[in-house]
Amino acid sequence: MNSLGWPVVLTDGVVRLRPYKRSDAYDWTEVRIANESWLAPWEPTPPGSWRECNTPSVFRQVHREQRRAVRKGEAMPFAVCLLEQGRERYVGHLNLGNIVGRAFCSAYAGYWLDARAAGHGVMPTALALAVDHAFRVAGLHRIEVNIRPENMPSRRVVEKLGFREEAYHQRYLFINGGWRDHIGYALTSEDVEAEGGLLARWHRRAALR
Repeated sequence: MNSLGWPVVLTDGVVRLRPYKRSDAYDWTEVRIANESWLAPWEPTPPGSWRECNTPSVFRQVHREQRRAVRKGEAMPFAVCLLEQGRERYVGHLNLGNIVGRAFCSAYAGYWLDARAAGHGVMPTALALAVDHAFRVAGLHRIEVNIRPENMPSRRVVEKLGFREEAYHQRYLFINGGWRDHIGYALTSEDVEAEGGLLARWHRRAALR
């Protein structure tokens, strides 16, 4: 296990985060292809068609890149799964990337979810699990998330968890044929320490809905 507490499996109820495996290639491809209209408007424009960029061979290349970033201590990429009758169903991705230590102790979170699993609190739970691990075990102090203003499902995830809206980044990323603005959200360890962590905050908020 490295200084980030990696590899690690994190579970809350039916939501499980775990490191990727090479054998995830076909599940990843199926979910990505099925969710083109749901995901493509929000992701960096790929050099090719959606289908060409989401094959098992592309997954294996991405997986190799993930492993290199993990070895450098720069990322914690999670497969998001649902536990159904004792088995895992792959439903999405969550990454804590651009990890910087020392005086900064910060990371950026990025995520996507199968539309067929949306609307049931899966991604807020997953992000809360990852953030608590980052603060308590990996020793990070700040997690940032940057989201296009139009991407309301993704914005609702961080807003449900109580991330602060801190910035507006003009022409931040090249997505879907143009440079797109993003809203910057952030959370620090002090924001949730007194509440027992972000997952505990999320459970309390969800109980009131």
